[in-house]
Amino acid sequence: MMSFIEVTGLDKSYRVGSNTLTVLRGLCLSVDRGEMVAVVGASGVGKSTLLHVLGGLDSIDTGSVRIGDVAVTSIAPEAVVAFRNRHVGFVFQFHHLLPEFTALENTGMPMRIARRSAEERDARARLLLERVGLGERLEHRPGMLSGGEQQRVAIARALVMEPLVLLADEPTGDLDEHTAATLHDLLREMHRERGLTSIIATHNPRLAAACDRVLRLEEGKLREAR
Repeated sequence: MMSFIEVTGLDKSYRVGSNTLTVLRGLCLSVDRGEMVAVVGASGVGKSTLLHVLGGLDSIDTGSVRIGDVAVTSIAPEAVVAFRNRHVGFVFQFHHLLPEFTALENTGMPMRIARRSAEERDARARLLLERVGLGERLEHRPGMLSGGEQQRVAIARALVMEPLVLLADEPTGDLDEHTAATLHDLLREMHRERGLTSIIATHNPRLAAACDRVLRLEEGKLREAR
């Protein structure tokens, strides 16, 4: 059976002054539909780069990335943007909420970009915020929310377009232990409820252990973690 996410021979490097820094080297990855996979590894090893490449936020040198029946690394840039908006949800370590917008408006932002109606946008954003426990915070701006609440808004925003794939980059790395544990539980619940295929880069052993598989990124390649 063909994997839902298939990465083959992925190379990615950056120019740093007169030097070339190679981050990913011939990396391969197969993820089945519905899997929740953790990617662990030392800081700076390339976990964020991998997620950015998978979601079409960054280009590659060589190799291929396929999600479902879409060859993400072969389609035109504008098609990548449309695919990412519709089918890929991102959660970052730092929530990247827009400070001048409310929780409701931040959550609905991907739908605004997709030119969905205000009625549909607000209705779906409201339901998601209620689901993540922020039904009383709809009109609060990010500065009025705690770190954990801001990250809950970020999770709701990532899911508002009902994506196929969730990519989370150290989603609890900036939170205290108790808040992080609560967010771990929420991520697993949303993954299960929404039938997501999730890849989570994390340093947190509790979050990694709760995933279906744990892969370690070392020397530009992924290996099964021991």
